Amino acid sequence: MKRKIITTGDGSTTIHLEEWNEQYHSTHGAIQEAVHVFIKTGLHYIQNTFNPDQIHILEIGFGTGLNAFITYLEAKKHNFYINYHGVEAYPVTSAEINQLNYTNELKAEDEKAIFEKMHVCDWGKKTVLSENFKLTKREQFFDQINDKEKFNLIYFDAFGARVQPELWTVTIFQKMYKAMQNKSVLVTYAAKGSVRRAMQEVGFKVERLPGPPGKREMLRATKLTNI
Repeated sequence: MKRKIITTGDGSTTIHLEEWNEQYHSTHGAIQEAVHVFIKTGLHYIQNTFNPDQIHILEIGFGTGLNAFITYLEAKKHNFYINYHGVEAYPVTSAEINQLNYTNELKAEDEKAIFEKMHVCDWGKKTVLSENFKLTKREQFFDQINDKEKFNLIYFDAFGARVQPELWTVTIFQKMYKAMQNKSVLVTYAAKGSVRRAMQEVGFKVERLPGPPGKREMLRATKLTNI
């Protein structure tokens, strides 16, 4: 599938898949979307609401590493302790990573080595990026996830249901629910009614929230009781 680097509305870059007419991030702003959906309504929400000693994050779609990198920066800024698992079936190439401008756009040039290490570190092994941020990259398909009550925050950042509807089903959200601890949340940029109903069917309490720039709504799903 042909891929190219494009610049989004806030000046940050992303990868465009021409055959699908789909991007890894919003064309309205890759960084803006990541901060709004995953940091503000996910990371900060769970810290302020449940105040866990350590945040165990599962990212569905590690992709360019943008969500992981911003989370690393937030962990450093707020002294959060984070154990981060990023799942990706088709890792981004080194050539593509070298064309992304996230360290510049985030004014984090002094952390460029960390962003690069996120992409060159071994898959399937825990990598200590700082005293309070550990990363494990997992090269697997989403339907192969079988974790049990391990995570208290999920970044669900798969490609949209228009191009990969099989990733937004009851079956997949059952896996997410089982992978989550009690008092945990899943956040996603998606807001389709079919996605919301699939989440509700497996037991999530689902909220519609204001979306990032260019998108009216997004979803946050909360697990409050164990299976």
